[in-house]
Amino acid sequence: MSLTGLFLITFLLVHLIGNLQLLAGDEGQAFNIYSDFMANNPLIQGISKGLYLFILLHAIQGLMMAWKNKKAKTSKYAGGRGSGSWASKNMALLGTLVLAFMFIHMGDFWYKIKFDSNSINAVSYAGLDHEIKDVYSKVMETFKNPIFVVAYLIGLIALAFHLGHGFQSAFQTLGLRHKKYTPAINFVGLAFAILIPLGFAILPLYMFFN
Repeated sequence: MSLTGLFLITFLLVHLIGNLQLLAGDEGQAFNIYSDFMANNPLIQGISKGLYLFILLHAIQGLMMAWKNKKAKTSKYAGGRGSGSWASKNMALLGTLVLAFMFIHMGDFWYKIKFDSNSINAVSYAGLDHEIKDVYSKVMETFKNPIFVVAYLIGLIALAFHLGHGFQSAFQTLGLRHKKYTPAINFVGLAFAILIPLGFAILPLYMFFN
């Protein structure tokens, strides 16, 4: 659970860095070239397959843990009802919300980009010897829909709470807990849980109001 969680945390950081190219102000050129590279690089595609597996494994492990804890008549997550944060007691609920958001997100972006060629136009840029998919326009179209923007933000709020507990919990589970560096881990975890969802939230808000 901890190892898959840390892998997904790393993915979130890399994914955000790539998506910030939506703010480049070049009418989508940087983001489209980046998306084309990610879609056609064999190494990236191999890592993507592992990512899907890890997401599924992490979700299954989380649901099994929640079921085991409920069966044992403890809290919804490790720790008694009288101790721990709200997020720590509701990790299964938060994880389910995040997973549902991911299905919506992948259905509207990944599936259409990958399999519905009619919904994506092609563009060409100087220096490229082939046309590439105009993924930027698809993202812009989606983020002009207020319903999707609200759903996106709700998913990110759930992600923030999930990360807030999951980050430090992963290190604790791996035995990396000590009075000298645990406060630093907790601080980094809190900063990550705030800044990463905030970074993702800027994208739909910027494109909706711009």
